[in-house]
Amino acid sequence: MTSDRFKDIEKGLSGSGQGEKKPEQKKYRGEGCQAKGLGETGLAGQGAGLTSHSYPDGCIVQKERLERSTRWMTAYKVTYASQGLLVKGYLILPEQGLPLPGLLYCRGGIGRVGMVQLSRAMALAKLGYVVFAPFYRGNEGGEGRDEFGGADRQDVFSALTLLRSLNETTSDPISVIGFSRGAVMALLAAKKCTGIGPVVVWSGVSDLRLTYEERVDLRRMLKRVVGHPRKEPDKYIDRSPVEWAEQVNSPILIIHGSEDDHVSPEHAYRLARALQAAGKEHSLLIREGLGHRFPKVEDEQTMMTIHLWIQRKLTQSSK
Repeated sequence: MTSDRFKDIEKGLSGSGQGEKKPEQKKYRGEGCQAKGLGETGLAGQGAGLTSHSYPDGCIVQKERLERSTRWMTAYKVTYASQGLLVKGYLILPEQGLPLPGLLYCRGGIGRVGMVQLSRAMALAKLGYVVFAPFYRGNEGGEGRDEFGGADRQDVFSALTLLRSLNETTSDPISVIGFSRGAVMALLAAKKCTGIGPVVVWSGVSDLRLTYEERVDLRRMLKRVVGHPRKEPDKYIDRSPVEWAEQVNSPILIIHGSEDDHVSPEHAYRLARALQAAGKEHSLLIREGLGHRFPKVEDEQTMMTIHLWIQRKLTQSSK
């Protein structure tokens, strides 16, 4: 098991520059996507009555330009198709250097707890990525029901298809960041999908049964959404990356605060041990004295560390 301190993991890493190409118009290269050429208000303005049954997974059927857009990037709230449902997410397009690598950001929490922060998605895009952050089904106006890593994992898989369909993104691999519960979603993608590049597990859940044991305040939600771990053990195993680490083939960077009282550092240690036992490439970075969410300065430092690590891994994979 590799345990790297903050300065060690930064040593020798290098970033990447940006070019000057600027797209004239949003385009899609996903075959069969019936949403080609959509305006920003959706299909013929039919925002309220859209149905995804005629759309392939990952097809954008509606997009709304957000006021938070800047001179350097454009932010959209997107409606896209996933398993016959219309679900939502943020798409952030930098205005320079396109095409750029795709980055999928998997949120934590459920419902209004742990909602995607647009500022986080834009900060990642500023580092030189086309970023997509799915909300998961049942959240923020999306159809369906959030299953905390159940069928809603398809929304992540469909989001990968969406990223690949954009002319603004380079070809595979797609990098993935999973925060908190989003670590389960990110690692499910690394397990099930092709073309996944470096994966970052940030303050991430790796053993859902451990979460049930440690977070008494979440037991009611977990029993309602997933089931009781004694009655539904397979559902907990299915949502616990420590149980299937041997099936993950992407390089993994695990980042965790030593004082995290939402998702204990034991999740990071267990995941690192499971990856080590499976002979999988990984690094473990424990940020001493930090909790579940990092203060602003440490958060910015960590995002830069993530960026440099991803760039190094992408460079290595292209050789």
